[in-house]
Amino acid sequence: MPAIAAMVQGPWGGKNDGPDGDGQKGGDGGPRNPWTQPGKPAAGQKGPSAIEDLLRRGRESFGQGGGNGGGGGFGGLPPRAAGRALWPVAIGLVVILWLVLTSFHRVGPQERGVVTFLGKYSRTLTPGISLTLPAPFEAVTTVDVEEIRTIDIGSASAESENLVLTGDQNIIDLAYSVRWNIRNPELYLFQLSEPDASVREVAESAMRSVLASVSLDDALGAGRTAIEQQVELRMQEILDGYKSGIRIQGVAIKQADPPTAVNDAFKAVSAAQQTAQTYLNEARAAAQQVTAKAQGEAAAFDKVYEQYKLSPDVTRRRMYYETMEGVLSNVDKTIVEGNNVTPYLPLPEIKKRAQAAPATDAATSTGGQ
Repeated sequence: MPAIAAMVQGPWGGKNDGPDGDGQKGGDGGPRNPWTQPGKPAAGQKGPSAIEDLLRRGRESFGQGGGNGGGGGFGGLPPRAAGRALWPVAIGLVVILWLVLTSFHRVGPQERGVVTFLGKYSRTLTPGISLTLPAPFEAVTTVDVEEIRTIDIGSASAESENLVLTGDQNIIDLAYSVRWNIRNPELYLFQLSEPDASVREVAESAMRSVLASVSLDDALGAGRTAIEQQVELRMQEILDGYKSGIRIQGVAIKQADPPTAVNDAFKAVSAAQQTAQTYLNEARAAAQQVTAKAQGEAAAFDKVYEQYKLSPDVTRRRMYYETMEGVLSNVDKTIVEGNNVTPYLPLPEIKKRAQAAPATDAATSTGGQ
């Protein structure tokens, strides 16, 4: 019977015998169940929970389990002494670098730092080293408030024209530049979406408004300085109304010419006007000279008249002598006197002989040598 009982038993043990959770023999010493997978509990045995399995995998990933061959570091980092990983040190270094690079800010002497807290304006930093909250909590935008920016409007070349209408219904080709800088950095950054484009548009509007009230001659010549000043003031008023934080430093007109189509005719007219003005200036100068001479003669006569009123006889005699001297200076004269004096004295002949004598002496001395 024992032999028959042994033959009745199956290859995996008797009816009441089964493998345990470790895949070993049953209580009767029979073989293990071949259908039980290794590493999994047998039927009726409770295995590890999902949380325990997740923790086990985390320990293996961070080098505290057997997943990396027992003691591997985080991300492939070698373990420290005593089997401890280097990943906490790496994380600490990253945090320190993050704090240093995003919390300390250097603002130059010509700059201002605009601080935003979660995208909202917070404060403005002055030049120097400043400390803020790390990113992304606070961000700093540096703005150069001393740099002079220049915008050129119009072109001095013949390829493009910037035509502007003047107050006397004439058209000129205008080219000018605008210099400006930042006065209030927070307004400059947050008040206008495109500050540079706004400055250009305001400059064009102000220039056309001012030129619409002046004549062509003023726009081309002597009125340029006044036009530049008026445009600068009007631009500043408009930008202040926008709260742009921009200061206008100056406006300079570089070119003011007629349109290309009428440029030659305009130059001819301008040349004729300049010639006429030259003649007028010469006439005014001659008139001033004649007037000054007449005024001088009148002043001299007034002085003579004052002296004449003091002593009329002396003044008449002096005037007579001066008149006769002027009349007789260029005519031949003969003086006849009495009282035992030679009745005839040929003064012109004597004068001629006196003038001829030095010439004769000079010729004689030259011949003798």
